[in-house]
Amino acid sequence: MRASKQIPNWLKHYRRQWLAGDSIAALVATMMLVPQALAYAALAGLPPHIGLYAALLPLLGYALFGSSSVLSVGPVAILALMTASALSPLATPGSAEYIAGAIILAALSGAFLFAMGLLGLGTLSNLLSHPVINGFVSGAAILIIVGQIGPLFGIESEGDTALQLLLSTLMEIPNADPATAGFGVAATVALIGARLGLAPLLHRLGLSESRAKLLSRLAPMLVVLTAIALTTLFHWEKQMAVVGSIPPGLPLLRIPEFDWNLTYRLLLPALIIALLGFVESLSIAHAIALRRGERLNADAELRGLGAANLLSALSGGFSVTGSFARTAINDEGGAMSPMSGVIAALLMALVLLFLTGLFTELPLCVLAATIIVAAASLIDVRGFVHNWRYDRTDGVAMTGTLLGVLLFGVEAGIGLGIGLSFATLIWRTSRPHIAVVGRVPGTEHFRNVLRHTVKTQPDILFLRIDESLFFSNISAVEDRLLSEIKRHPKIRELVLILSSVSRIDGTALERLQQVNHDLHEREIRLHLSEVKGPVLDRLGRSKFLEELTGRVFLSSYIAELALRRDRLSDAGPAAGSPQNA
Repeated sequence: MRASKQIPNWLKHYRRQWLAGDSIAALVATMMLVPQALAYAALAGLPPHIGLYAALLPLLGYALFGSSSVLSVGPVAILALMTASALSPLATPGSAEYIAGAIILAALSGAFLFAMGLLGLGTLSNLLSHPVINGFVSGAAILIIVGQIGPLFGIESEGDTALQLLLSTLMEIPNADPATAGFGVAATVALIGARLGLAPLLHRLGLSESRAKLLSRLAPMLVVLTAIALTTLFHWEKQMAVVGSIPPGLPLLRIPEFDWNLTYRLLLPALIIALLGFVESLSIAHAIALRRGERLNADAELRGLGAANLLSALSGGFSVTGSFARTAINDEGGAMSPMSGVIAALLMALVLLFLTGLFTELPLCVLAATIIVAAASLIDVRGFVHNWRYDRTDGVAMTGTLLGVLLFGVEAGIGLGIGLSFATLIWRTSRPHIAVVGRVPGTEHFRNVLRHTVKTQPDILFLRIDESLFFSNISAVEDRLLSEIKRHPKIRELVLILSSVSRIDGTALERLQQVNHDLHEREIRLHLSEVKGPVLDRLGRSKFLEELTGRVFLSSYIAELALRRDRLSDAGPAAGSPQNA
């Protein structure tokens, strides 16, 4: 009984007819994963074969604990860049200490993710707004592209920011190796051409749109194999840098040796990598799940990604998360369940056992071309345009995060992005929308006087507050109330419509009590209408309702009828004696 509980739910209900789709999808995804794993390991400052290690067991870890049927977990460009950013100040890229740091970083990220999953902290995916994530990813993509221009042309460049890297690269361009630069540029052009035109071409030749798109995504593998063949045939390894020897065989499983000084310095980068990887992976999985009519479990996603990173660390890999490109190709390839990930892991094991020698002659400039073209697809120009048009605060947050990454580095950029997320939230809540409303003739509905033709009363003012009341916005609310009172000197009844107010904090309550007192001195009664139950319960635990000069009404229409009747009869209830209507 206990053993059956450890079996993933998808495996208990697995159908034999799914195996063909899962196998084809796994084969196609693996063909894409191999060159990406080599490239992203190089981007992280690690020996290329470590990327293959990071592409093996994480697939199994996610399949055991994750909730998406098609998410492909493994090395990705953004986390590779963040790994390099975290470790470069601490050790020399490619050194034993650097590799140990990458393993510790993966272990810490995995531990954070798995612990958060056990604690049910899936809501942490809301920590970063989507514009901030897009800004960070776009900035990181530009940084990746700038950083790979050097390897593409066979030159060395230095710098901690995109601007420094770009200036250093431009100064070294005259020293570029012609053979390396020519081969690298040719590979880049081929990859761009395949990305932009291969799918339409194959579709015109008679393939279905889905199959044409699927085959076009395999262009990186074709370019890699072509580059290897040409290098081997013409012995270009003597003219340009190549991957070199890749240790054959499966990785040894080892518990990471923690250098506590290094571990302490990597705690914050590991937490940032964990959170960003989770948010990005969840957004990818969620997009596919919506199209497939599936449900995701955010806590299971945390556990799945946590297990993937822990297993990556155990096998000598680096931090991993869900890949958009490989997940898309997995979906298009016909994957039906996480079994596709299990089969992909078996195929990666075969690559490590028997095919590592094939990639020793792969030029580094071709890896750089692969990284550049993959990173270019991450720059979200359409998102920038949309956010600036729809909501300038989102546009500012997205642009600020991107500039933070480019000007100050990866960690500073993500820190600035988190700060901008909270600043945007505070800015919005501190400026609540408040509308003067009146009744639509012939109905019981109250609408904004600026948007609808409505009836109003000269001595009764209805104000609708469209935001919860907090310490950060109550001053703005108070100022608006006073300005409307000055604009309507004949009013004797002020009704606050609180249908959109879900909470009133202590500071806001104190200010409302003061407003109630000030209005009483002006011979104006304060009323409330459409108050939510939980808000009314909290108000009932204070003296506010006892001191309220007016009443609490069930609806604005009832308030208008009662107050008109009171004004006509001039016999309203005594001040300080609120009644529920």
